[in-house]
Amino acid sequence: METPGTETPDVGIPPRLARRMSMPEQYEYLRAAFGRRRALVTAGAVAGGLLTGCSGDGSATGTQASPAASATSGSALPPFGRHLAFGADPRTQMRISWQVPRAVRTPYVRIGLRPDDLSRKIAAEVRDLHTPGVTGVRPALDQFYVHAALDRLTPGTTYYYGVGHDGYDPAAAAHRSTIAHFRTAPATAPGSFTFTAFGDQGVGETAAASDHLMLKQDPAFHLHAGDLCYADGTGHGKKTDGYDPGFWDLFLKQNEQVARTVPWMVTTGNHDMEAWYSPEGYGGQLARWSLPDSGFDARSTPGAYTFTYGNVGVIALDANDVSYEITANLGHSGGRQTAWLERTLKKLRAADGIDFVVVFFHHCAYSTSSHASDGGVRKEWLPLFDDHRVDLVINGHNHVYERTDALRGGAVGRAVPIGGTADPVRDGIVYVTAGGGGRDLYGFRPGAKESYEGHERTHRPVDSFVWATKSGQARNETVDWSRVRYRGFSLLKVEAESGAHPRLKVSALAHDGTRVDHFEVKRGA
Repeated sequence: METPGTETPDVGIPPRLARRMSMPEQYEYLRAAFGRRRALVTAGAVAGGLLTGCSGDGSATGTQASPAASATSGSALPPFGRHLAFGADPRTQMRISWQVPRAVRTPYVRIGLRPDDLSRKIAAEVRDLHTPGVTGVRPALDQFYVHAALDRLTPGTTYYYGVGHDGYDPAAAAHRSTIAHFRTAPATAPGSFTFTAFGDQGVGETAAASDHLMLKQDPAFHLHAGDLCYADGTGHGKKTDGYDPGFWDLFLKQNEQVARTVPWMVTTGNHDMEAWYSPEGYGGQLARWSLPDSGFDARSTPGAYTFTYGNVGVIALDANDVSYEITANLGHSGGRQTAWLERTLKKLRAADGIDFVVVFFHHCAYSTSSHASDGGVRKEWLPLFDDHRVDLVINGHNHVYERTDALRGGAVGRAVPIGGTADPVRDGIVYVTAGGGGRDLYGFRPGAKESYEGHERTHRPVDSFVWATKSGQARNETVDWSRVRYRGFSLLKVEAESGAHPRLKVSALAHDGTRVDHFEVKRGA
């Protein structure tokens, strides 16, 4: 099936053949014919052109959106759902993404150093996403996502931008209110900066409240630990899952208030495996997001990448690849993601100027809430975290706030009470579940009562379980590592400080701004 935004002749699918092929068939055809690196596949369809950049003189580089994607233009199609993401180098690269109601002609970004001077114009590409209908369940839906790559930016600089297309100029007086801004990472580590994190957000009043709380923290970036919008309400990664792609329109509109100025660095949860688009279910993610290309296979595993901001190296992982609980994508990278993780950890630990390594992904290594702990995550990744002295691990999946003491080799290396300090070299790693981003909350296992700042209970072991085998079998365990538990919507705030005594000041904030936990990470403390 040939849809608007698809330019099949240029990539080797004869038009007459393409019209008879489903999106998965087009995906497999292109992958077989050209390989992953040559085929720009978004949801099984091909968006004409590559991500565009900005040359040294500010002129547009790259290709325009395909003619087939330019079927409609005009002021009646206002952009919405703007969201930012860093490129591989946050000092010089930013990715701007947005959505349009229908295909448009010649989409672009205007950018400048002042809101009244957006003279630089950078071409963008349209990625069309077609969701087939299901009789009696949902109609077919076409969605149009637009992306522009801004490269060769100046570090530590605030840029103003507007997005548009033929017939809709953000610099026109009628649209000046849509102009937004972003700031590139500084060339050297700042004295301090803040980033935020949560998972499991969804759409609704509580999800929007998380955004409002985030804005108050003035973060340099935000980490979203998967289960973004819940368009797939079942989360098994199968075509039998309940699915409504229209939820993505609501999600991007809801989060535009923050994501248009704060880079949103997302990874993949089980509810983000959307089986209708590509073999791994990530075609939808490839259409909606532009994330750093970190030398890994971004086409098959878009949720795995790395970037550095100041003195903090960040690694995002796709835990669907190793999860024993939800096995739709178990082993889909063939071990390549774990090998990439090991190489990346070695590189970050050897790099000058990086004091801390933070890893985030969806499925929990340690939790006593409804999904409990994932044995696949523990087996594949925790030995690497220990070997390379990761400083902080952030998860979602369980819709609560929970954190551990400092752990090494699965055992408590040091108790870290509220207000305490952990040294990853001496004590081990603190694991944080930050799954209170807005979706319906969970409880804890029987006997694992809430215990948080101002409401501490005497610390004692609690009964829980772990997903212990690849066949999804669970094993009961009694654990002594669960230090703080809060059953409420919350946001994780991390303040990174550099200098002679670098540290991470980690806080958990309830939706009303009340602090429910805090601790510090110091190397050599």
